[in-house]
Amino acid sequence: MAAMKIVVKSKNLDITPALRTYAEKKISKFEKFITAASGDHESLAVMMLRTEREVHIAELTIEYRGFVLRGEGRTDDMYNSIDDAVDKIERQWNKFKTRIQRKLQGPKISELASPADDGLVQREASEREFKVVKVKRFAYKPMSVEEAIMQMELLGHDFFVFSNADDDQINVVYRRRDGNYGLIEPEY
Repeated sequence: MAAMKIVVKSKNLDITPALRTYAEKKISKFEKFITAASGDHESLAVMMLRTEREVHIAELTIEYRGFVLRGEGRTDDMYNSIDDAVDKIERQWNKFKTRIQRKLQGPKISELASPADDGLVQREASEREFKVVKVKRFAYKPMSVEEAIMQMELLGHDFFVFSNADDDQINVVYRRRDGNYGLIEPEY
């Protein structure tokens, strides 16, 4: 059984031994759950600690079996920020552990209804200049629509780009205003 690797990094902050120990101890409580769920797969937990304008920020990302859990805490105290980030991951884990276990062990969650045709909203481009301020890169594995929705929910995002395992095409799932989900498929 592979253990979870824990990494604590910082930006604009010197990590004291006490702070590192505190962060590692908080993260290690997930080790038994994550390791049990991931089996022999390697799991990684990365905590990034940083400060911005007197705000202490702790970002925790846990990766296992292609799933990513992410939590962030922002307070005026780094210890409280770490607690907030860990609490968010814990809530995500509790919310999705049954779904994840079912997906990893057997039956599919449920098939999605076909996406509605009226989900696209057209917006006019303004005359201001568009500027890319952040670029994200990520490794991806082909997954089902259900897995993509779970991943989107785990990340707390409103959309998720993925490679559909059924047809090897890039697809996008998104949360609609009515609470349901939409699927965007390419048409050539």
